[in-house]
Amino acid sequence: MRKKVTILILNWNGLADTLPCLASLANLDHPAYEVVVVDNGSTDGSTKAIREQHPGVTLIENQRNLGFTGGNNVGLRHALATDTDYVLLLNNDTEVAPDSLGHLLMTAETDAAVGMVGPLIYYHSKPDVIWSAGGAIDWRRGSTRMVGLDERDTGQFGSEPQEVDFVSGCAMLVRRSVLEQVGLLDERFFAYYEEVEWCVRVRRAGFRILRMPRSRIWHKISPQRRADSPIVHYYMTRNQLLFLRTARAGWQAWLHTLVAEDLRTLISWSVRPKWRSKNAQRHAMLLAIRDACQGRWGQRTAV
Repeated sequence: MRKKVTILILNWNGLADTLPCLASLANLDHPAYEVVVVDNGSTDGSTKAIREQHPGVTLIENQRNLGFTGGNNVGLRHALATDTDYVLLLNNDTEVAPDSLGHLLMTAETDAAVGMVGPLIYYHSKPDVIWSAGGAIDWRRGSTRMVGLDERDTGQFGSEPQEVDFVSGCAMLVRRSVLEQVGLLDERFFAYYEEVEWCVRVRRAGFRILRMPRSRIWHKISPQRRADSPIVHYYMTRNQLLFLRTARAGWQAWLHTLVAEDLRTLISWSVRPKWRSKNAQRHAMLLAIRDACQGRWGQRTAV
């Protein structure tokens, strides 16, 4: 029996990226899938263009921006209301290889305990340079990292599935039973760190998380642009603390995060002349720590 997959794409004013993503999905060699686009209240004409150019796509329109977590949860609930076997969360700023979904499914079907599978993710602008080969968590430091970040692909990850601590929410295949037993994304995160926390819950529930190197996608991501963004810096700072809390991390992780990372960064950005350009990011970090201490989660409308 062919396994049915719901491919879930979240769009928020991302028309220029979403249309090429949908075009790449048309070349998938797996026959049983539904594409669902959840729009988070876009104002760039996205919904009209998607309807006209991709009439076979299921389009769900939210009235406002619910974030990565809230928007995807709308799509996940839609998928659970159908007879789908798996859901593929896929960023709208990606393009996929035709056999990418097939390799993910083949990996998941080898063992009912496999809860999530992720591909090798490359930079779209540098097609043979890896952005993520899964993720690793350093529980002593309370930090996370992308495995293989900025490495040129020379076959170092082989061709067989391997265990990882987490896979990126940019592209993750999720078994239906994970959604039913573990639940959906935690909407307190809004955006960033949500997939790490989800993967921790999934692993603690007894499921395995794997990367499949033969599955390949390309991501239109700019690490520098993200690093320069105060709002991204806000969510990354605040949500790391939320992650430590929800994952019940030890005191060493808290000490390292708050002192060796956050406090040291704030002092450096405050006293060193070369970091005067970081005033906006410093303000965002202070707000993030304050909000985390006060239990203010979800969307931050301004920093």
